[in-house]
Amino acid sequence: MASLYDHPTPDRFVVGTVGLPGERTFLLQAKSGNSLTTVVVEKEQVEILADRITELLDMVMVKDPAARVPQTAIDDRIDNAGLNVPIDPEFRVGTMSLGWDTVAHELVVECFELTEEDAQAGTSADPDDDAIERDVLRTVLDAAGAREFARRAEQVVSAGRGDCPFCSLPLEPDGHLCPRANGVARA
Repeated sequence: MASLYDHPTPDRFVVGTVGLPGERTFLLQAKSGNSLTTVVVEKEQVEILADRITELLDMVMVKDPAARVPQTAIDDRIDNAGLNVPIDPEFRVGTMSLGWDTVAHELVVECFELTEEDAQAGTSADPDDDAIERDVLRTVLDAAGAREFARRAEQVVSAGRGDCPFCSLPLEPDGHLCPRANGVARA
């Protein structure tokens, strides 16, 4: 039976990582009171989620001034703290959806489980397909909380490995074989 991890007014909704750059595991974490939900996501999913949230908030800011969407993250909402412990992921995310509630002026983020069937098929099925039961993390954020989530997500994604000054590929902790040096020199 699928579980719904619902956080309609979370105390925190953040992205964080565990591990060293180049080997990091990306996690989304929602906390409401004593309820803590952690899910595993891919770096690319975090990057895309942050971009889409920013685009959606920018669009709402222009089309619906009553929503009072801040242009940037508000100082007193900035959250650079680490993930809450215990870090015990409930599931790996396959598909995500975003929605804007035009009445409550809130962002709804839903993260759908990547099931074993999805993994074997090499795709993530349509989250609206009722034939497959999947766990869901549902979080509702006000505009300031959504803006802060996007800011932190961009910061976490960019905090990874540095780029090689010669070829711009990511540097491993022990260097790498640079293609611009024909694989001879280690950067």
